[in-house]
Amino acid sequence: MRKLKLHWQILIAIVIAIAVGLVSSPETAVAGVALIDVYDFAGALFLRALQMLIVPLIMSSIISGVAGLGSGSDLGRLGLKTAAYYISTSLLAIMLGLVVVNLVAPGVVDGQPAGEVLGLEESTAEVMDQVEGRGAGDLAELFLRMIPVNIVGAAAQGEMLGLIFFSILFGYFINFVPGPLSQSATQLAHAVFEIMMRITMWVMKFTPLGVFGLVAEEVTQTGFDAFRPLLAFFLTALVSLLGHALITLPLLLRLVAGVNPWRHYRAMSAAMLTAFSTASSSATLPLTMRCVESNAGVSNRTTSFVLPLGATVNMDGTALYECVAAMFLAQAYGLELSLTVQFTIVFVALVTSIGVAGIPAASLVAITIILSAIGLPIEAIGLILVTDRVLDMIRTSINVFSDSCGAVIIATTEGETGILADPPRPSTASS
Repeated sequence: MRKLKLHWQILIAIVIAIAVGLVSSPETAVAGVALIDVYDFAGALFLRALQMLIVPLIMSSIISGVAGLGSGSDLGRLGLKTAAYYISTSLLAIMLGLVVVNLVAPGVVDGQPAGEVLGLEESTAEVMDQVEGRGAGDLAELFLRMIPVNIVGAAAQGEMLGLIFFSILFGYFINFVPGPLSQSATQLAHAVFEIMMRITMWVMKFTPLGVFGLVAEEVTQTGFDAFRPLLAFFLTALVSLLGHALITLPLLLRLVAGVNPWRHYRAMSAAMLTAFSTASSSATLPLTMRCVESNAGVSNRTTSFVLPLGATVNMDGTALYECVAAMFLAQAYGLELSLTVQFTIVFVALVTSIGVAGIPAASLVAITIILSAIGLPIEAIGLILVTDRVLDMIRTSINVFSDSCGAVIIATTEGETGILADPPRPSTASS
């Protein structure tokens, strides 16, 4: 018998959790053990497993990706173009999500914060004590925290901004040490990253159990009352993601690369569908490269550099989703977020999206960092797991599409010809 795929397991777990939650109450017990405590244990265990992965996963991912840039002038030029594209599109995605979530305000129901409906444990007053008075001084402190005094201490305390900055520097300067040492360090970074990918995938096998616990606990406490604001959140995230995929990226293809966006959609359809079904940009990478080379006509020189790096560091859809999710939870707590705090969300979403591995549900790890950065309890992440799987599939497709758009745009700036020709012709890179 064929094993049921993970996304189906998660969807089934959500359905069962909703059913179980509706027929039980906080007082329901079996053999003297309250069921809601069992749900809480399963959900908390899953969240702790995710938190366990944060430091080694993000550091190895960034070091491995940055080390791949190399230090040669030709490679450096290509690297700068790639980095500029990835940062720009991620920032555009985040800003789009920020605008939409502020306009729709999914965390507000009938003019009131949705926290009570959602059964948030911490009161608005408690959370306000954590974020009250945040301003320009905190923004300066944010940049100071980018340079850790003690890298081991930063890892122990979960100060991810400092770890990410250090990882970028480490990956960059790997290319400036003598050849054998550089090769050994790069291979070590790649090996650690591959090991962390496998550990993360192992943890993800238990996602159905974790999702069941989190959703069952939520439904047991609130019933279907929680689904109204969650539906608004789902639609807000969906509109933002589709806006980036159907407006922002096609405009870049047309205005910067001068190609027909609709031809690129057709060229990438197989890879996008695969990304949607697997929710993994890394697993889709071989097919993405084949589609970009064979269907879009981009050279192997550009494809083999831009796409593997993009599968590691370019997460437009993920960065957008992180921003919308953090803002939704802040609204649900009734927080009046200043522009400074919103900028913090934008900045942290941009930086953490660089270190999110291209695997299913890895953005949950990054969202915990954003919530911590703005003073929200990470337990609130359990609320968005009801809608996370479908949105994960959608944002992964957008991540892959953005990577492919980057390959096309960078190839045209490098002087390659025959890009998205009909039929596509083999391209040649200018010397």
